[in-house]
Amino acid sequence: MSVSPLSDDTIAAIATPAGRGAVALLRVSGPDALVVLRRIAPGIGDVQPRTQRLAALRHPQSGELLDRGLVTYFAAPASYTGEDMLEIATHGGVLTPQLVLDALLAAGARAAGPGEFTRRAYLNGKLDLLQAEAVADLIDGRSRALHRAAVHQMERGLSRRVSELRDAIIGTEALIAYSIDFPEEDEPPVPPARIVASATDVIARIDTLLATAPEGELLREGALTVLAGRPNSGKSSLFNALLGTERAIVTDIPGTTRDAVEASVSIDGYPFRLVDTAGLRETMDRVEGIGIEVARRYLAAADLVLFCIELGREVDADEASFMASVDAARLIVVRTKSDRQPDAAADADESATLTATVSATTGAGIPELRRALLSKAFGGILGEPGEAPLVTRERHARALRAARDELAAFLAAMDDGVPMEFAATHLRAAVGALEDLVGVVSVDDVLDRVFGTFCVGK
Repeated sequence: MSVSPLSDDTIAAIATPAGRGAVALLRVSGPDALVVLRRIAPGIGDVQPRTQRLAALRHPQSGELLDRGLVTYFAAPASYTGEDMLEIATHGGVLTPQLVLDALLAAGARAAGPGEFTRRAYLNGKLDLLQAEAVADLIDGRSRALHRAAVHQMERGLSRRVSELRDAIIGTEALIAYSIDFPEEDEPPVPPARIVASATDVIARIDTLLATAPEGELLREGALTVLAGRPNSGKSSLFNALLGTERAIVTDIPGTTRDAVEASVSIDGYPFRLVDTAGLRETMDRVEGIGIEVARRYLAAADLVLFCIELGREVDADEASFMASVDAARLIVVRTKSDRQPDAAADADESATLTATVSATTGAGIPELRRALLSKAFGGILGEPGEAPLVTRERHARALRAARDELAAFLAAMDDGVPMEFAATHLRAAVGALEDLVGVVSVDDVLDRVFGTFCVGK
């Protein structure tokens, strides 16, 4: 679906989730918004912008009374979409909002597609593309950290940073243009070293922003944290202790967990996806074997691995081999059941890996483990203030990397003695990558990917 700015059609949608509730909200946007309204509310009278009116809502063909609702009119361009727009509050539930939507469609509106209201807001200059994505994060976000990042992005925090980078590159282009304007001079008015320093500075600023990408992207999905270990090593008990509720079955019988159990948890406002997996061992049990294979797939994709070994038990060769196979940046060795071995200590050969000692029964060591998880997954952004811009999507990182690569290519060309006017084509490409990021120039397939993930009505 492609929508152009200042569309000549009018769209409508239910903007609140279906289900039993006190109030539902419907939205209408487009040049005929008031025409559509008068067809379903013929007795509404004079409608003033930003003033609520109680109206009898009727089907335009049958005249059947559907509900009495509150109507708010927002005149273009002072609306979310930049077009004439209505918000109609009706009684909640499943049937009433749908009947009112049917009436709006019968009155001449078209059913909106996913994200079409926000897409129109973007196309009409009310939001840039980064702000539009932040709207989706505000809706979908399940952690305080992502909420803070999305609010800051909605307030153009990341957009301003990208705009500053773009302006800095254009400034470097201007220095080159100024030098080219004086070809007769023995010494150019702008020393090449100044131009190189300007481009180098922009690269450093892009690198600073890109450094937030790994943790920033985890804010959206949650850090996949997989609990692994031999059967009966305390994985399920630890899973429940971190989660704060009994989701996994805990027994002394090896092989109890035969499939992966996944749950989301927030630690100090940062999102984690905890996965309790089947105990790793050789088995002839077909069902348990399937669970172990599932565990290995989770482990391959994990952002963090909590490898559980009972405190006081010597690490065997298979466990040592497993720990050696996992990147230390992803691994935390958890010595479990410390309440049973209060005087025991972790093996010295674990010193190269972060080790935590816990008891799921008493809670000892759990706060320290939570802090270790935070440091491992989000250490790069934990100290950032709430208003610091973060790169939270792969699209953002890809565009920033493209801009950085073009700047690096410019510096390489300068170093090779390529004339500045030819080397500067890389600067123009870097500007283009940043413009794509904020949506200064965007093709329809990019917009379809961005807004296709939105809910209908937003």
